[in-house]
Amino acid sequence: MIDNRLISAEELRVFVYGTLKPGEANYQKYCAGKVINTKRAVVLGKLFALPMGYPGMTSGQNQVHGYLLSFSNPQVLQALDYLEDYQPHRPTSENLYNRQRVEVYTPQGEILGWAWVYVMSLELVHQFNGTFLADGWWSGCGLALTEF
Repeated sequence: MIDNRLISAEELRVFVYGTLKPGEANYQKYCAGKVINTKRAVVLGKLFALPMGYPGMTSGQNQVHGYLLSFSNPQVLQALDYLEDYQPHRPTSENLYNRQRVEVYTPQGEILGWAWVYVMSLELVHQFNGTFLADGWWSGCGLALTEF
């Protein structure tokens, strides 16, 4: 169930840093044809590569690079919640990721506003033997941060 008080009537904004980025594995299925705006963006956190072939972001003060995606239909969030194994009424420790609101910035540091992001607990990242990505960039298909 979506808390509609936290979703803008005109658009839903989600920061993506993994398989939902343009060119990555889940973009076509979950985002293509639904996105009304795409911007390169940065949030604060810590990014880890997980051995299952996707990343996990935790809270932190490092830059995590990705995209700010805007959708006109807030129902997209239900599909993203399902993909990320997030159920808002389940205890946070039972979710793979938890959805949070974060402040989003341009790569140059200008504020873009607030958006949803899916974060993983540091304990779960360690349990999965995640590898810290110091540059804050993950790609499953070989896209380099410098290509954008």
